[in-house]
Amino acid sequence: IGSAEDFLGLSKEESEYIELKLLLSQALTEQRKQKKLTQIQLAKMLNSSQSRVAKMEKGDPTVSLDLLIKSLLAVGATKKSIAEAIN
Repeated sequence: IGSAEDFLGLSKEESEYIELKLLLSQALTEQRKQKKLTQIQLAKMLNSSQSRVAKMEKGDPTVSLDLLIKSLLAVGATKKSIAEAIN
């Protein structure tokens, strides 16, 4: 059957990039829930929309790493916790 990497014809770097984004997306969801924030509340903190937060949390390809990291920092994540999330 093979892996998604093989099926999609991704390079190792592309596959790792996608994995990194997914790990940061998961960390954002965990941080938001830990702070007992709704997606709407987080969106207001970010001057964004609930639908954009949902896309961030689902690992939508239109969401940049930059936005994920800024959002994590906005909910109180530290550099250390972000580093731990991707390891």
